Amino acid sequence: MQQIESMKKLKVIISGGGTGGHIFPALAIAKAIEKKVDKVEFLFVGAEDRMEMEKIPAAGYKIVGLWISGLQRNLSKRNLLFPFKVVSSLLKARKIIKQFKPDLAIGTGGYASGPLLFAAANNGVPSLIQEQNSYPGITNKILAKYVQKVCVAYDNMERFFGNEKLIITGNPIREDILSFDTKVEEGRKLFDIDASKPTVLVVGGSLGAHTINNAIAERIVDFNLIWQTGISFQDQAKEITNKVNVPGIQAYTFIKDMDLAYAAADVIVSRAGAIAISELCCVGKPIILVPSTNVSENHQYKNAQSLVNKNAALLVKDRDASRKLVLMLLELLSDSSKQEKLSNNIKKLAVKDAADRIAEIALGLI
Repeated sequence: MQQIESMKKLKVIISGGGTGGHIFPALAIAKAIEKKVDKVEFLFVGAEDRMEMEKIPAAGYKIVGLWISGLQRNLSKRNLLFPFKVVSSLLKARKIIKQFKPDLAIGTGGYASGPLLFAAANNGVPSLIQEQNSYPGITNKILAKYVQKVCVAYDNMERFFGNEKLIITGNPIREDILSFDTKVEEGRKLFDIDASKPTVLVVGGSLGAHTINNAIAERIVDFNLIWQTGISFQDQAKEITNKVNVPGIQAYTFIKDMDLAYAAADVIVSRAGAIAISELCCVGKPIILVPSTNVSENHQYKNAQSLVNKNAALLVKDRDASRKLVLMLLELLSDSSKQEKLSNNIKKLAVKDAADRIAEIALGLI
């Protein structure tokens, strides 16, 4: 690292967004680089109307937006704009690269990472992408041809990326999540937990989960509930929790202090996105996974099934959530032996140093 340390200032450009599953790894990698390099300047690049435009500045970093979105799966007039968005984003990405003059470019997925990493690689900037899922999106499949390294979290990814550039690192975890277990009392206090009852954390991803929300809404029973609903369900959830009016049963559009929510929880209900799975392995609590069906190649179900096969999680299919989720949850809450087995097994799958490993690989490209 002597070459890096001797530089006046290292300039790193990072693109990843659309959901927390792309944003949180990007932030974790940035934090890991900051630990390794004394003088570093970051510029994040996202999609103009996506959540990264709020979350990245909130974390203390500068971000610029591209006019870009994905193709709609159904027939939509918005698809007519797609070619214009791609051209616009490629031109703006090229301008950003020329103005910022990065020493290193990193992509963690999402619409904006395609034009940005393509422009960086084609301007000779050392580049790396990090793929969180067991089945990569089309953007990273294309980018893999242009970047120097591809960091992945699952085995058998050479079928998508080949062996030459591939490195298995695991998925980056937010730094505050890694120290969650020291914050139990702080978490219970923040969420007004009744210590005489078990606590359930329900989180459907950063954008929420309709089927999980509906299942929980139909039957809020005698346990503490920390409920992240997402924007689309926030009004219904607030109405329900206000009507119940019991301390320890609270709904939140988005939980900023997820480390404290993890610390306070006894059992967790979650979608099965790649970053959620990686975090939950590190947290080591008993979990019930409800995979989203609105993903490519059903990869959330595959993520969840890989844990179920190791007796490290329980699984409820999305279509069965209304009938089975709360029943399974109550059964798990009443079975301490089952909770202990699930907890012990999921802890064995944790990878806690992925962000550091990816940072080291990225810096080694310079």
